[in-house]
Amino acid sequence: MAQEIRIDKWLWTVRLFKTRSLATEACKKGKVFVDNTPAKPSRTVKIGDIIQIHRNPVVYSFKVLNISPNRMGAKLVPEFMAHITTPDQLALIELLKLDKRNNRAKGTGRPTKKERRSLDEFINEQPFFIDEEWGFDSEI
Repeated sequence: MAQEIRIDKWLWTVRLFKTRSLATEACKKGKVFVDNTPAKPSRTVKIGDIIQIHRNPVVYSFKVLNISPNRMGAKLVPEFMAHITTPDQLALIELLKLDKRNNRAKGTGRPTKKERRSLDEFINEQPFFIDEEWGFDSEI
């Protein structure tokens, strides 16, 4: 096995990104850090390095345990990296999961074009008038 490998290739082999080009793009955008320094796609990583991936608002941290030149099955990933994300970041992940569960059902948010038109019709048909019992006209 190799002792060093490009960061974009390592991210792809341990299944953190679906494609190597997505890993390369994340590195170019400054979302990948190796030992708290931004990593270019060609940066090499070695066993023991700490990799951080910024996916707003969470910062995931991983430790390189082993290096493989080929993409592996999901069951083999724990042999090649350790998930060492801090507890506060894990709590933030749980909060995001709870927030997603509490989102409104589809169709209850912004009205569709048809619903908006029917709302506009309803609003335009209703006359706006001031009730005489309240005496709004006499106070002015």
